[in-house]
Amino acid sequence: MNILDEYQKKYAFFHDITGVAMKVHAKFKPGLLEGAYEAALKYLLTQKGYTVQQEVLLPIYWDDVKLDKTYRMDLVVNDNIIIELKAISFIDTPQRKQLINYMNLTHMQYGMLINFGSQKLYSEWYKYDQETGAIIKVN
Repeated sequence: MNILDEYQKKYAFFHDITGVAMKVHAKFKPGLLEGAYEAALKYLLTQKGYTVQQEVLLPIYWDDVKLDKTYRMDLVVNDNIIIELKAISFIDTPQRKQLINYMNLTHMQYGMLINFGSQKLYSEWYKYDQETGAIIKVN
């Protein structure tokens, strides 16, 4: 097996989830609020056999003290993929930092940033390196 085949096999779920997101984008088009895309994506991923949690609470801690602030992760798939959804004109640094911070706080293995707000669906894929704690973009 060559390197490209290994890469495609290792990250096949990214391609699969992006394909589902493309179906949602094609049907709903840009212009809806994020929640519509979120609900449709959750439904279709569940139909494909993925375990999907929606609006997952992420508490914030200072050492061992739980603070009076929580974040909400849009979707968590198979307990190891955070999907952060947007419905905006373009993706910039703040949206990337949001996903990266969620990955750092949870140590979940993978993250996806998907934007439904432009004419073409936009998707970025990330992985969390357990050894170094670094977040690495994989596409």
